[in-house]
Amino acid sequence: MKESLNLRILLLLALATSVAATEVCAQAPATEEQASSPMVVAVPPTGKNQTTQRMQDHRFWDKKNAWLFAGVGAARTFDYFSTLNLRRRGDVEILITNDVVDNHAAFAAVEAAGVGVSIGASYLFHRYGHHKLERWTSVVHFGLATTGGVRNYCLKTAHPKTAP
Repeated sequence: MKESLNLRILLLLALATSVAATEVCAQAPATEEQASSPMVVAVPPTGKNQTTQRMQDHRFWDKKNAWLFAGVGAARTFDYFSTLNLRRRGDVEILITNDVVDNHAAFAAVEAAGVGVSIGASYLFHRYGHHKLERWTSVVHFGLATTGGVRNYCLKTAHPKTAP
């Protein structure tokens, strides 16, 4: 049972990685058109450097990021309640200890910290100009948290065995 669960998690992780990898083209070979075209270098206006211009592509707290962060928060809330439901039905949490889950305040803090770490990672990607990774951080986190919540509700209720 546990081995099939680990296999499912690995397959889900491989699927998420392969979907995300289709968007990454940094190492793609140059086409003939790219290789034959003359190189044009854009010089930033005086007084401004390229980092400032890259950061002005979009603001960090723009509408899209606000929705993505709200989605991550909603997905973590869904995961919180689905995990509590899982514990009430007598099942065991596999990612963190049951003591943390049974302490509702501590578990809520863990879920809130997960949202904070996701926003922080997105900010770091934004700060250094990796805007696609900035968005994908929230998208992947939303997908994984939602998948975990759905999985928790789909598990069968654990029935303890009693001695006859």
